[in-house]
Amino acid sequence: MAKLLLKLQRYFRRKPVRFFTLLALYLAAGSLVFLHSGFSGEPTVPGSPRSPAAAEGPGLPYLGVMQLSRGFKAAATIPAGNRRHGPWFRNTSKEPSDRGKFRDNSGPRSRALRGRSGREKEEDRARYIGCYEDNTRQRTLRGMSFFDYKKMTVFRCQDNCAERGYLYAGLEFGAECYCGHKIQASNASESECNMECKGERSNTCGGINRLSIYRLELAQESARRYGSAIFRGCFRRPENISIALPTSQLMLNMSVDKCVDFCTEKEFPLAALAGTTCRCGFPSTLFPLHEREDEQLCAHKCAAEEFESCGSAEFLLVYQTQVQDNRCMDRRFLPSRAKQLVALASFPGAGNTWARHLIELATGFYTGSYYFDGSLYNKGFKGERDHWRSGRTICIKTHESGQKEIESFDSAILLIRNPYKALMAEFNRKYGGHIGFAAHAHWKGKEWPEFVANYAPWWATHTLDWLRYGKKVLVVHFEDLKRDLFVQLQRMVALLGVTACEDRLLCVEGQKDGNFKRSGLRKLEFDPYTPEMRKTIGAYIRTVDAALKLRNLSGVPEDYYPR
Repeated sequence: MAKLLLKLQRYFRRKPVRFFTLLALYLAAGSLVFLHSGFSGEPTVPGSPRSPAAAEGPGLPYLGVMQLSRGFKAAATIPAGNRRHGPWFRNTSKEPSDRGKFRDNSGPRSRALRGRSGREKEEDRARYIGCYEDNTRQRTLRGMSFFDYKKMTVFRCQDNCAERGYLYAGLEFGAECYCGHKIQASNASESECNMECKGERSNTCGGINRLSIYRLELAQESARRYGSAIFRGCFRRPENISIALPTSQLMLNMSVDKCVDFCTEKEFPLAALAGTTCRCGFPSTLFPLHEREDEQLCAHKCAAEEFESCGSAEFLLVYQTQVQDNRCMDRRFLPSRAKQLVALASFPGAGNTWARHLIELATGFYTGSYYFDGSLYNKGFKGERDHWRSGRTICIKTHESGQKEIESFDSAILLIRNPYKALMAEFNRKYGGHIGFAAHAHWKGKEWPEFVANYAPWWATHTLDWLRYGKKVLVVHFEDLKRDLFVQLQRMVALLGVTACEDRLLCVEGQKDGNFKRSGLRKLEFDPYTPEMRKTIGAYIRTVDAALKLRNLSGVPEDYYPR
């Protein structure tokens, strides 16, 4: 036996290719045996005598699926494509949960139905309910929405909506996701939901003004009932309360949860607690939420919750629900070519993307860009693809500071931000993306000192150049925009030559953060600025302050000093 093994060893040493070929065949044979052992029965087809689905009754339509028998081992419970599903799904089917489902794509069904094969698995964890009409001015699903024109998938939309406690998730135009608690439109033909998902071409994500809608089975009812309502403050009862807050209900066992839940189901963005009465509505000129009262005036205990305040008949405790205020969400290109080119100019990191978001909501028109940023286009800034001289956008984002570039614009909104904050924001964007963060190694390495040395002088020259060469410049400080958004946005819209009603601007206040605001949760544990950096930046601040005052403008805000 030993001699035989020795001869084989010498043989394969001379001819290693044959050795590896035999080894591969051996492993392949072993894999087939292992896979075969995973089955203990034959596949069955619904409708046949052996199929468990044949006895399910007429409640569910036959969709041409083939079911694996229960004998398929644990591997059979993994969804096709190894798709992950969060804990927010609940299995409502009475059938055993270890049975995968597959669609027969050879039938006469449309491509829209075939594209949903991956979604109708998983025992109705997210159940597709149909194709529905949609309207940009009156949305079918009126909760949160977000866009991704590159990576949108059905699961991503479902996951985001379910995470926020919504009942329905709808996809439109291949890249737009809408959430809501109620469907407020009619059914459309399935053939009209015919657009592939941008990030998953095997599935369908609605169509033009058509939503592919899924019902989400939430694991926790509390996620839907209360979710992430935002406390807005204590406010005096408006004079025409039945007009300002048109929907109300008497709740003897009042609690914050119950009132927020009620207004959410009624599709209102505001829930106002007035003792034993819950009122719902929108921010409006009758109830603008600009004059907050002392919270002690609303400190009346709730009947159902000992440690919660429920306001009173005269002083209302107001929360913002998860319902999205759609009065300012419609956006489009200008109907005719703009006569003037208006710049939205800023130093990088000064909040230009956020300002674009606010302007688009306030005016209803897309903003353009001197550059092209694919990530911004994919997130919904559709003017990003247009040439900056196209005249189809309300204003043009630019970071340019040369005389020739500045003089090519007829007017400008110049956004200025505290240089200490702007430099850190741009450094985070450069190394972490638009809403990401730079790594600790970047702050401690050579990248940060080199960045400050190159960018700090640019912060000053950018402002000085626009003040010197700009034809008609409106200066807006980022800090003032955050502090008094309504007033500053009115100034910006007036320069753009657009008439925006107050209700629309109040709507913007409720949607002001958008998708391009850093969470702020990740704070540096040290000051990245050295004494030498602070001394240099302080000199630049004084230079800009003097230049602003020389043109009879207010200087830089006080919080630029001291550092």
